[in-house]
Amino acid sequence: MKTFFIAVICTIVCTATFAQKFDKTRLDTYFNTLEKNNKFMGSVAVFQNGQIIYTRSAGFSDYENHIKATENSKYRIGSISKTITATLILKAVEEGKITLDKKLADFYPSIKNADMITVEQLLRHRSGIHSFTDDEDYETWNTQPKSEEELLDIISKGNSEFKPDSTFKYSNPNYILLSFILQKIYNKTYAEIVREKIVLPLGLNHTYFGSAINAQNNECYSYSFSGKWEKETETDMSIPMGAGGIVSSPTDMVKFGNALFSGKIISKKSYTQMTNIKDGYGMGLFKLPFYEKEGFGHTGAIDGFSSMLSFYPESGVTFALLSNGNNYSNNQIAITVLSEVFHKPYNIPEFKSFAVTTEDLDKYLGTYITDALPLKLTITKKGATLIAQATGQQQLLLEATDKDVFSFDKAGIVLKFNTEKKTVILEQGGGEYLFTKE
Repeated sequence: MKTFFIAVICTIVCTATFAQKFDKTRLDTYFNTLEKNNKFMGSVAVFQNGQIIYTRSAGFSDYENHIKATENSKYRIGSISKTITATLILKAVEEGKITLDKKLADFYPSIKNADMITVEQLLRHRSGIHSFTDDEDYETWNTQPKSEEELLDIISKGNSEFKPDSTFKYSNPNYILLSFILQKIYNKTYAEIVREKIVLPLGLNHTYFGSAINAQNNECYSYSFSGKWEKETETDMSIPMGAGGIVSSPTDMVKFGNALFSGKIISKKSYTQMTNIKDGYGMGLFKLPFYEKEGFGHTGAIDGFSSMLSFYPESGVTFALLSNGNNYSNNQIAITVLSEVFHKPYNIPEFKSFAVTTEDLDKYLGTYITDALPLKLTITKKGATLIAQATGQQQLLLEATDKDVFSFDKAGIVLKFNTEKKTVILEQGGGEYLFTKE
């Protein structure tokens, strides 16, 4: 898995009648269902009108030792760290430490186009700097510590992908460099700056720059699911820095999100700059609308951790989801929780299973093509597990849910085979795509 990547919550637009009361019991039933079916390990929190109105945890912080997750469990938050880093940069601007038009060359002239790249372009992912987390060899070295000099060398060798400010492309090194710049202008470590400017003023008791996972400190390990929960490797936090190196809890994250849009960390002017979206991204934020509600936030993933922070200023609502094991769609979980908060209809899923043998799967194997998408879908198997892989994508281990029907709940994908016609329909996000076997 590529680490600390960006993902986007689905936008939903519809009208519906709804109940008027927040139903905590129904949400609890929803999370019980996810937990019982090994779909989700993690914690969520909702903050509204000055108080936390809902928290819930599912699964284990330490699966091997059967330590249950709690509302105070701490998770690596991945790219939500970028929102914190962007906030720190704008705080530094307010303090006269730096300007948004400051050139990267003033700090790191060895990076290509450094004399053209501004701090604002780094914040907005418009620098053109190649993201080394996209490289095939990244996961061969990401568990080992790297110095600032080593990371700068790696970033410099990655070269430039486009002329600065000509377009947008998400790149983790942008925020790694911003972390290093913060250290230079404050003459403090990134961890110290986070603590001084964010943690202490807001009273965040479970938020800090991470290091090696310490279960004794209520920190979660991360897991992936392939028939059972299996522990993931740990990225050394010297690598993601302010791009993905923060550890926190959902209750701390909702407090941070509320403080950000309430003007308690940076000014309303600075917050407005952060939410000025260009090509889908602002400064450490992007839009996360829900029905008619305008929202902002960020998502993240690192190792087996995944996360989401979203806030809706006009409604005074902030939502956080931090997961250390996910076999379901975080997007769908967020939609469900926010549906309860904003009184929209939602269903509690029924997870069905259908017994298949390895011989049963043979009729589905092969390569399928479609005119609707520029990719092929290759179907293979391992034992009694069907595997789907789209061109250039990772393998998906599918679950049989009915005759000729398989799903990958983490991405909300359903495959429906017709062996007589030699076709498969791929359903995702309300869309349907017909593939035909070559």
